[in-house]
Amino acid sequence: MVSSDDQKLRTAIKHADSPVWSVRAAAGRQLAMSDRLEEVAEVIHRLLLDDQDTAVTSETAEALLARRDTMGLRHVLLARSYAAESSTADEIQAALDCDPDWLTTEGADRLIKQLHELATDGDDGVRDEVQRILARLRPREEWARGSDDDSI
Repeated sequence: MVSSDDQKLRTAIKHADSPVWSVRAAAGRQLAMSDRLEEVAEVIHRLLLDDQDTAVTSETAEALLARRDTMGLRHVLLARSYAAESSTADEIQAALDCDPDWLTTEGADRLIKQLHELATDGDDGVRDEVQRILARLRPREEWARGSDDDSI
């Protein structure tokens, strides 16, 4: 007997091939929240790099980042490293840049910790994306440290 979770996962995988963008986007959101993310990694990657509609890319990336874990972030960074088409790369970058969780102290601390974990990832593309983001964050970190040093 097939469990309800297995059936939902199979359905989402099937919907990832739909000709309708909104069905693919819904599949991306559902698969992104799966406890079995590694089992569906290839499908997630394909949805992140959807060549028919950037809404699929955007919604899948946002759902992965909403997991607030290193694995979700890794999948988004991996896709960003592969994104050749500028609109796809832009959508992935927008999901990374606009995650509201990272505007909080707790969220920013979690992001930096996860980036440091991924800095030694086995994939060159992930490591390159991590370094690119950390390079953008470093001036802010230095500025914050500098303001602490200037206090009386």
